[in-house]
Amino acid sequence: HGFDAEEELIGSIARMPTSERIKAIQKLPETMKKKREIRNKVLKEITKKSRHRGAQLSCCTNCLQGTAMSFRRFGNTLLESFRLLRIWHKTLKIIGAEFGTSVLSYFIFLKWLLNFNLFSFLINFSFITIPQFLAAEPNNISFTGLELLTGAGYFQQTVLYYGFYTNATISKIENGSSYNMQLAYIFTVGVYFVICFLILLFSMAKSFSRNFIQPQAYSGNASKLLCTWDFNITNDKAVKLKQKNLSTQIKEDLAEVNKEVLDFSVTQRISRVAIHLLAWFASLGTAVAACAGVYFLSINNLKLFVKGHKNDLESQAAMLVLPLVTSLLNTFTPFFYSWLGHMERFQSPGQRIYVTIARNIILKISIIGILCYYWLNIVAASESQCWETLVGQDIYRLVLVDFIFCLLGSFFGEFLRRIIGTTVFVSLGQPEFDIGRNVLDLIYAQTLTWIGILFSPLLPGIQMIAFSVVFFVKKVSLMRNCQPPRKVWKTSQMTTSFIFLLFCPSFLGVLCVIGVTVWRLKPSEGCGPFRGLSSMYAAVSEWIQILENYTVSKWVVWIYHNLITSELFFFILSGIVLIITYLYWQIIQGRKTMTKLLQKQIIN
Repeated sequence: HGFDAEEELIGSIARMPTSERIKAIQKLPETMKKKREIRNKVLKEITKKSRHRGAQLSCCTNCLQGTAMSFRRFGNTLLESFRLLRIWHKTLKIIGAEFGTSVLSYFIFLKWLLNFNLFSFLINFSFITIPQFLAAEPNNISFTGLELLTGAGYFQQTVLYYGFYTNATISKIENGSSYNMQLAYIFTVGVYFVICFLILLFSMAKSFSRNFIQPQAYSGNASKLLCTWDFNITNDKAVKLKQKNLSTQIKEDLAEVNKEVLDFSVTQRISRVAIHLLAWFASLGTAVAACAGVYFLSINNLKLFVKGHKNDLESQAAMLVLPLVTSLLNTFTPFFYSWLGHMERFQSPGQRIYVTIARNIILKISIIGILCYYWLNIVAASESQCWETLVGQDIYRLVLVDFIFCLLGSFFGEFLRRIIGTTVFVSLGQPEFDIGRNVLDLIYAQTLTWIGILFSPLLPGIQMIAFSVVFFVKKVSLMRNCQPPRKVWKTSQMTTSFIFLLFCPSFLGVLCVIGVTVWRLKPSEGCGPFRGLSSMYAAVSEWIQILENYTVSKWVVWIYHNLITSELFFFILSGIVLIITYLYWQIIQGRKTMTKLLQKQIIN
């Protein structure tokens, strides 16, 4: 009887259109293995029926059907293979089950940044680096190995830095099409930042919609407990992992609902406010002192480069002083901020993490601001033959040393802390994963990468490798050395906050730096694709002047004069965006109100 029922099911599915057939198979309450078997039997049934109709169909139709069927099977096989390659998926599930959504949000953010840098590297490598290989001259500088730390020496005459790129029009075939490196360089970087802007806006909107707006957030724990189990899971390990994950989520929801609001006396409130003010005064004072130290060190660093060194080893060591001191400040100051957060005794872990993140972002963005002032106002006006390459080398060293300190932070801050807490001072116990400090490390590293794209086009590739290593090191350190948060709390909005911090002030600040470099600073006379021009943007102006002589390109000239260089256009565009944002917000508020009213009706 069961066999006949299955044959009848296969026959009915085979008669459906393709889209309905796929949905029908997906909705079957069977394991994935059983679904694949049914799908293959359905495809065989369709093939059998098509053969019976073969006499009535033309040869061409049969060929098309066979090709379509082959492509469909190939697509299904490829999709299954792609799912097997999702190495992150299982790791993220385990982290979410063991440590909750607060720690999981860090790893999701890290994975998101990794994909971001992969996209950036592919764009720069395709449109800037590959064409330069065709016009590149041989590198006569010998490789010593120290270049991996300093970024100078052999690397100075490679595609890693701005100064190596030609300002000529590349053409390998006589009378054939040519490739304008000036336009390719500025348009690739410009289009990349526009795409980044749109991706960040879309990601913020999507994350905001998922974590703040959707009515599932107000549906309570009953539906999560009764309606979210996946009955396709049959593996024992997967079942236990799913149970643990669901249990952690319900605990977080209950902790949010049962959150205690402590009632303090007047004296206690005054003392708490005084402690908060003192902590903020100490944190801001530390940030100011750190920025002053970085500024004076950078001035001294430039003097050393201008004077030169007789000893190569001394020169290499001098190059690493600035990134070492900057990374030391960025590594140890957040520990001081974390200590301040513990002293303030916030009511919830979320408050402490957000305050720690705010203090860290002030520190790190201030240091980056001082470095940008040093690069754009002092290095750019120095006697250096190629100041853009010098800036690129500085950023390379900062990124590399920051990566090394990130790994050392996992060793000293988590591994040694666990050894001390479990053997010497047992009362301390295992450390908790410091979300605020680790997230700000990622934002700092990504900000440096964005600034460095103009001066070192392949820097996203280096950062991509660094983030991959950081992901696996942090995962191992988390599993071996850290304990889950003592207080369970819900952090569904934390990923949204991370993306917002990446957008503002990080990305918007980088746009200001790139804008000043492209529009106001004079490029070096002896290196780079923009040598001899008054500014990098002058390459676009000259190109538009050439296009004005061609009737076919009049539309490009019109867009440039009436849209791109028009303040009125951007004013109107900003107004439209603000109106859409306002209407979207009103829709959000309406949906929230309707959801609450429906809940009240259901309860009553």
